[in-house]
Amino acid sequence: MAEESVQLPRSHDFAHAHPSTSSTSSDPSHPDFDKPHQALHRTPTIEDVVNLPTRTLSNDANLDEYTQETISGQMVREVRSNAGKIERYELVTFTIDDPENPKNWSKAYKWWCTMCVAVTCFVVAFNSAVITADLEGVSEEFGVSGEVALLTITLFVVGFGVGPMAFAPLSEICGRRPIYGVTLAVAVIFTIPGAVAKNIGTLLVTRFIAGVAFSAPMSLVGGTLVDLWRNEERGVPMAAFSAAPFIGPGVGPLVGGYLSEAGGWRWLYWIQLILGAIAWILITFTVPETYAPQLLANRAKKMRKETGDEKYVTEQDLDMRPFSQRLSLFLVRPFQLLFGELIVFLISVYMSVLYGLLYMFFVAYPIVYQKGKGWSAGSTGLMFIPLIVGVLLSAACAPIVNKHYLKLSAKHNGHPPAEARLIPMMLSCWFIPIGVFIFAWTSYRDVHWAGPAFGGGAVGFGFIFLYNSANNYLVDSYQHQAASALAAKTFLRSFWGAAAVLFTNQMYDRLGDQWASSLLAFIGLACCAIPFVFYRYGARIRAHSHFAYHEDEENTQEKQGA
Repeated sequence: MAEESVQLPRSHDFAHAHPSTSSTSSDPSHPDFDKPHQALHRTPTIEDVVNLPTRTLSNDANLDEYTQETISGQMVREVRSNAGKIERYELVTFTIDDPENPKNWSKAYKWWCTMCVAVTCFVVAFNSAVITADLEGVSEEFGVSGEVALLTITLFVVGFGVGPMAFAPLSEICGRRPIYGVTLAVAVIFTIPGAVAKNIGTLLVTRFIAGVAFSAPMSLVGGTLVDLWRNEERGVPMAAFSAAPFIGPGVGPLVGGYLSEAGGWRWLYWIQLILGAIAWILITFTVPETYAPQLLANRAKKMRKETGDEKYVTEQDLDMRPFSQRLSLFLVRPFQLLFGELIVFLISVYMSVLYGLLYMFFVAYPIVYQKGKGWSAGSTGLMFIPLIVGVLLSAACAPIVNKHYLKLSAKHNGHPPAEARLIPMMLSCWFIPIGVFIFAWTSYRDVHWAGPAFGGGAVGFGFIFLYNSANNYLVDSYQHQAASALAAKTFLRSFWGAAAVLFTNQMYDRLGDQWASSLLAFIGLACCAIPFVFYRYGARIRAHSHFAYHEDEENTQEKQGA
C-alpha cells in the first residue's frame, strides 16, 4: 500500500524550518535585491517540503529554490569558502508561470499523469492480492503445504517494506522517472518466471523480487501528486489516489476467482504481467519527470554547458550532507524513530494491525465462503465488492474532512496543533471493529451471505480515513523527520502484514470462524484508544521528544538530529 502521501493541506510556512545562512535576491532587504530576480512567493506546505530532498541536503539548505518562482529564473546565493572568501552563485529556479514547472501544466495533462500513477498504484495492489484466489492450485501442482503457498503473498509484501529503504534515496538523487521506469520493468520481467515456474522455489524467489521492485512506484506516487498539484488543487487528486491501493486488493480476488476457474492458477500471474506491462508503458512513455530538484538540476547543467559559466547551480550542488549522514538518515533514522518515539511506534502498530487485517481477509473470506458455504472462488471474490464500495465512499468524504480541517486551521491562525489531524481517526476508528464483529458473527454456514460481506464494507469505509489521518499526524508531528517516520511505519506495517497471512488458517482452525474474527475485532477495538490518547497527551509527548517538531526549531535547528 501506498500511504507515504498526505492528503490534507496545511497552511504552515515550512520553509522557515530550513533557514539558510546565505542570502537570496528574493529578499528585499538584501543589498543585491533587484527587480529581475524578484520571486513570486507561494507559501509551501508541509507536503511540498516532505517530498523534497530534506534528508539529502544539509539542515542549512534553503528550499526556496524549489518552492518559489522568480522572474529571471535565478536567485543569488552567497557561500563563504573555507578560506573565508565569499563566492556568489545563481540558484536556478522556475520562472513565473514556467511551462516546465509541473504545477503549471494544463489540468488535463496533470489529470492524465495523476491517473497513470493511480493506475500503477492500483495494479501493484491488485498484483499483491490476485493470487489469493487459487493458492490451492499452487499447493497441488508443486506438492507443498498451504503455508508454503501462502509465502507467495508474504514474500511479495515483505518486498514492500524492504524496497523503499533503497528507492527513496535513489529518487532524491536521480528523480522519479528513472525509478518508475527501471523498477516497473524489473517487476514485469520477474513476473514472467512465476507464470512458467517449474518449482516452488522459482515462484517464491521471483515473487519477492517483484515485490521489492513494485514497492518503488508505490512509495513515489504520493510525491508525484505533490509535484503536480498546488496545495489548493490537491484534494480531489489525492482522494482518487488514496482509493487506488485499497481498491486493488478488493478487485484482485474478484478477478482472480473467475480467472483461475477458467484458466488455472498460472493465469493469475499472466494477468499481473499484462497489467504491469500496461502500467510500465503508461509511466515510461507518457509521464515525464515531475521532481522539481531534478528538473532544476537538469536546467542548471544545461545552462553551465551553454554559457561555460559554473555559477549556475542548485542547492544540491552546494549543500549536500556528507555521505555518512545521508546513510544514517535513510537506514538508521527510521528505526530510531520506530523504537524511540512513542507516537511513531503506536501509530505504526495501529497501521500494521489494519494492514494485517486487510491481508488476513484474503484468507478469511475463502474460509467463510468456500470452506463454510461451499462457494466457488469466483463467487467468493464477489463478496469483496462491499469493501470496495466502502473505500470509494470514504474517498468521496475526503473533501468534507478537508473542509473541516481548514476551519480548524483558520481558528489557529494557520498553525493548528498536530493533534487536529486525529479527529477523523477518532471518528472512523470504530468502523473497523464494528465491521469485523459483523463479519465474525454472521459467518455461520446457515446465515445469509450478506452479513460478512457488508461487515467488510464497514472495514473498507474506515481504512482511508485512518491511513490518511495517521500519515498526516506523523508528518505534522515530525516535520523534519517525516520521511523517516513514514518509512518506519511502512517497514513495520509490511512485515506484520506479511506475517499475519501465515497464521490466519491456524488461528481460524483453533478458535473457530467466529472467535478468530472476533479476536481481530478486539485488537482493532483496543487500537481505538490510540488516537484518543494522543489527542489528549500528544503535545506533551512531543514536547519531550528529541525528534518531534517544535516551533522554536525555526531558530535553533537543534532538534533535527543528524
